[in-house]
Amino acid sequence: MTKEKLINQIMKEAEKEGEPVTREEAEEMAEMEIKAGGIKNYVQEDTDTKPRKQRERKVDEEKQRILKDVKCLLEGLKAENVQMTTETELSFLFGLNSYSLKLIKHRPPKK
Repeated sequence: MTKEKLINQIMKEAEKEGEPVTREEAEEMAEMEIKAGGIKNYVQEDTDTKPRKQRERKVDEEKQRILKDVKCLLEGLKAENVQMTTETELSFLFGLNSYSLKLIKHRPPKK
């Protein structure tokens, strides 16, 4: 849109609203609108409006079996308070110190 068309549009809109503006005021407003057109307005979307789907967490049976075996081993070494927090994590007390083990399954390398 050209500056002249924008000036005319601003003057018509102001007249419809019952607040007529002079040509100089309309030119100034048009210049501000043209300058503001290059400014990008980034607004973060409200995440509260979208309902989130509850995903069912998959339990890795292989990891669970390995950590159960490690748990038995630690109990045999007289570790205290041996607990599996999830199928991937194990926490325990050994002596006066607190430890935790986390089992991570690595993906196969890409070819």
